[in-house]
Amino acid sequence: MAKEVWRAGNMLYPVPAVMVTVSDGEGNDNIITIAWAGTINSDPAMVSISVRKSRYSHELLSKNGEFVINLVTRELTYAMDYCGVKSGRDMDKFKAMNLTKGKASKVNVPIIEESPLCIECKVKQVLELGTHDMFIAEVVAVLADEKYMDENGKFNLNDADLIAYSHGQYYTLGDNIGKFGYSVQKKK
Repeated sequence: MAKEVWRAGNMLYPVPAVMVTVSDGEGNDNIITIAWAGTINSDPAMVSISVRKSRYSHELLSKNGEFVINLVTRELTYAMDYCGVKSGRDMDKFKAMNLTKGKASKVNVPIIEESPLCIECKVKQVLELGTHDMFIAEVVAVLADEKYMDENGKFNLNDADLIAYSHGQYYTLGDNIGKFGYSVQKKK
């Protein structure tokens, strides 16, 4: 099988596409769409997001040091895309997209009520990397929408119809083809 050699670039796809809410702590709130978000540690729970230095959200995030990662469903995809191409310097994206600001439990940043899962974060370190700064943060709370809880108290996040971003396109997650550890699970 032949492979072409391309110039170095970010081709790690698919990735989660999320709406990150930020605030300067003085009432100026914004939503930024980010596909460069990820888990980086289990204990303590930590995540990272990478934000272009020129973005309005970078300014707010740098002032407050807190953010919320709001997961995106199929239903929220249009709003997520819009929030990624419009600047919060010029408009209120919550109002423009009819999104409901909710109160976070531990950070001074609004959540998006329509999101099935909101991950509250406090920045611990900022890595200046070139075009983007990586904000490394501790997860201080997770807010889960009760409509995805079953009668046994299990949170069924996969029922939320989450989306992913792959090379310029949005996709739903598709079929379940296995679970963690199924390759070594004993056959019955």
